[in-house]
Amino acid sequence: MSKSSNSLGEEKFKSKIGGQAVIEGVMMRGIHTASMANRLPNGEIDLETWPIRGGNDLPWYRKVPFIRGVFSFGISLIDGYKCLMRAADKQMTDDGEEEPSRFEKWIEEKLGDKLMPVISFISIVLGLGLAILLFMLVPSLILKLLGKFFEMPMIVKNIIEGILKIAIFIGYTALTGLSKDMRRLYEYHGAEHKTIACYEHGQELTVENVKQHCRFHPRCGTSFVFLVLFISIFVTTIFNLSWSNVLLRVLCKLALLPVVMGISYEIIRLAGKYDNPVMRAVSAPGLWIQRITTKEPEADEIECAIAALKAVIPEGGEDAE
Repeated sequence: MSKSSNSLGEEKFKSKIGGQAVIEGVMMRGIHTASMANRLPNGEIDLETWPIRGGNDLPWYRKVPFIRGVFSFGISLIDGYKCLMRAADKQMTDDGEEEPSRFEKWIEEKLGDKLMPVISFISIVLGLGLAILLFMLVPSLILKLLGKFFEMPMIVKNIIEGILKIAIFIGYTALTGLSKDMRRLYEYHGAEHKTIACYEHGQELTVENVKQHCRFHPRCGTSFVFLVLFISIFVTTIFNLSWSNVLLRVLCKLALLPVVMGISYEIIRLAGKYDNPVMRAVSAPGLWIQRITTKEPEADEIECAIAALKAVIPEGGEDAE
């Protein structure tokens, strides 16, 4: 995280608590407890908490370096998606609700209670398909096309492909930020980071204190995605993936994705734990991209982040190591 002004003092410790912005709220994940605080349509804050496995209770595959990154990312992705769905449900009201169409009635009649799980599954499949298309297939196809006009060494192709993936990621996040709803989500993202920063500085969790802190954090998912895209350049080069068949290349990259994620996860953990020139250099690109994926939050958004964070702080405090 970029340092706050000297008036705020130095960080007291590096917290293990992380979070995620959701629709009109923030989800926080502590050591043994997770929470989600949402601003309801009536203006009230709805807070829910649930126990999670953490610390010494984690299974072995959540502790082994490089392996743990794959499982941690998968679990975070699933939990985050569930929270997004629950947050969306909290914003639904019956006021002015339109009469369902015949098609909607037919779908609800056929699927019943299975409707939401089916919709969720379809959404996940479409999301994964879009990610594979944008970050694997499209860059490879562009390089395949360029290869017909320019002779390039494999290392150069891999570097250009990586640059294209990063450019697509930055462009995609910037475009989504133009949406009013996504901008609000990015504001909650900023509230999440600033609240954790306030907590790490040992200050009382108030709106005014939180506002003073930086909205960028090295353990952010944005930084993790950037690292995955960047590390993939080296992994594809080391394994010497062929450019002769684009679909085969995409399949090989999918097979190597756990390796890339495992390495990226360990780096992001180090960046969140240590503050030295090397880690600051590693964190810098991800922190820069957070200028797009986080926005300065309003007071009501900070209040949600504070409520979510307070709910997961261990009673005796965190181990500062």
